[in-house]
Amino acid sequence: MNATGFLRVLAVDDEPPALDELAYHLRADPRVARLHTAGDATEALRVLRDGDVDVVFLDIRMPGLDGMELARVLRRFARPPAIVFVTAYDDGAVDAFDLGATDYVRKPVRADRLAESLRRVIGSRVVPSHPAALARAEEDPTIPIELAGTTRMLPRSAVRWVEAQGDYARLHTADGSHLVRVSLATLAERWADAGFVRVHRSYLVQLKLIAELRLVNSGYVVVIDGAELPVSRRHTRELKDKLVRAAKQDWNR
Repeated sequence: MNATGFLRVLAVDDEPPALDELAYHLRADPRVARLHTAGDATEALRVLRDGDVDVVFLDIRMPGLDGMELARVLRRFARPPAIVFVTAYDDGAVDAFDLGATDYVRKPVRADRLAESLRRVIGSRVVPSHPAALARAEEDPTIPIELAGTTRMLPRSAVRWVEAQGDYARLHTADGSHLVRVSLATLAERWADAGFVRVHRSYLVQLKLIAELRLVNSGYVVVIDGAELPVSRRHTRELKDKLVRAAKQDWNR
């Protein structure tokens, strides 16, 4: 972000009408100080080479280097810009999550939806001289969810527990649940360092939110937000050990 707080934006789309529409809405937003446009990844990299950009609004399906591939290149920058994917398709949402995208907007674009994306970008950008703020942003990645036909990015910190549903996972939050196209095994691996533990083949929970570990007739259950979730025998000992270690760490603080 520049010194005045306005954004330097790059819009990338290989279809001129779509690029023109995106550029029109972005130019109309008072938070955009400067807007560049590019018709493909090569032109986008040329713009990025010549000056700093805070956020790239990026189409996914483009000839040559596509949007996902370009985003992977941008992640290797010393100061990578925020990425907002703008696409007519929803099958890239999981990859967007993997790449740490700030938002995922479906075409046709609307002014109010782009305004929300810019708000998210501003909220996600941190001043480089504040490493603690940067660390907090990196520690709470987002995952794309569908809400009323719109893809939004849900912070991992909002997830209380996760339930497997075939090749999908249902994320349970304090105010509802959301089905995402990612397996429970994948989330268990990616979120282990954030305190999520596998208690059953079908359940992944945030360890610090466990209110009880209770023995019932059929075995153990954990209680989170009043919900009783089963604990399989193979996970019981490891879960008990983790709960004890977590309690000891709290006592020693």
